[in-house]
Amino acid sequence: MADENLSGETVENPSATTDEPSLFASLLAPRYLVGLLGVVVFALLPFLGVSTTQLLVLIGALYFGLFAMSWDTVSGYTGEISFGHAIFFAVGGYTSALLNLGHGVPPTLSIPAGVVLAAVAGVLIGVPALRLRGPYLSLVTLVAPLILLQTFIVYGGIFGGELGLSSPASLVTADEFELVVVANYYIALGLFLAVMLALLLLMRSGLGSVLTAIREDEDAVAAAGLDVAKFKVFAFVLSAAVGGLAGAMFVHTPVGSPQPSQLLGLIVSIEVLIAAILGGMGTIVGAGLGGVFFYFTNDLLNQQDATIPLVDVGVNEASLLLFALLAMVIVYFLPQGIFPSAIRAGRRGLRRARGGETVATDGGRGPDEATEGSDATNPIEQTAERYRRALDALNDRFDGGENE
Repeated sequence: MADENLSGETVENPSATTDEPSLFASLLAPRYLVGLLGVVVFALLPFLGVSTTQLLVLIGALYFGLFAMSWDTVSGYTGEISFGHAIFFAVGGYTSALLNLGHGVPPTLSIPAGVVLAAVAGVLIGVPALRLRGPYLSLVTLVAPLILLQTFIVYGGIFGGELGLSSPASLVTADEFELVVVANYYIALGLFLAVMLALLLLMRSGLGSVLTAIREDEDAVAAAGLDVAKFKVFAFVLSAAVGGLAGAMFVHTPVGSPQPSQLLGLIVSIEVLIAAILGGMGTIVGAGLGGVFFYFTNDLLNQQDATIPLVDVGVNEASLLLFALLAMVIVYFLPQGIFPSAIRAGRRGLRRARGGETVATDGGRGPDEATEGSDATNPIEQTAERYRRALDALNDRFDGGENE
């Protein structure tokens, strides 16, 4: 079937001749069944003998996974790598803590205030920064949290300096600490799943098509008449708001506190980048699960007393180095990330088990899915195929509205 693209030319739309799977059929895809099983397991953990200490670690892991999804929203989809995303994590956390500790504002009001201020910080940084490209953008995002950190130190009377602030009020109060931990765990799990679902739906809409096209060829999207800067700033501000939400919620838990080492250090920005790479950039789900995996595993490594052979360095002292090396291995052997690669391997196994029958997918826009089912074999052809599909989707979403 032939369609008219944004420039008025008539082109063949290969997707128009392909039967789209129904929503019900998509929900029965193996990946969703596995995901549902995972949700059930996480929901039952407090009843499966998991200790209070382990639940505390999982609370922190879920909020770090939420933070990783916020990073993936802008860096994984637009391709604009943020090296200082911890600034939004910190703005959300410190804002909520200061309002609660200094002015008695309850968490139900201080947390939304932290989200709003993080979004404002996203506007202030994103509007000038996202008009730049390459190393200039990366430099802006790298310097911003360093400036904020020095501000916290200079005005230590307000922000607590390098030691930070005392812990603000908890989200939940109860006579027994175990009940507080369990309640915080379910709040963290529910928020993690809700934000993941919301971001997935958003990224699989017309906005996701545009952001994917920007990642593949920004100049072509601009030539199509779309304001690239506007879409990039929107993604950046959305990312900042979600990061602020993660930070604001985190400081009101038994494991979080408004300290630079937990919220703002350069290490935090590096950790979230590594977590998203491990899980799978441009997938939301992979980044979120990568964040949970990173935080939980990092906590386990930090508790180890063993030393690494030959170099005689403690495992707990070299945990970040170990993760960085693992990320390098993943980038080389599994460039799509652990979870997207596992999904693709599962699909191939199902196809072989069904005698070559194609397994229905849900039309996701992650980089691992963009070439699914195509004949492209080399990286250049795969990139062209990803961009063609993204621009086809972009045409479908926006061409009709502009011709009205």
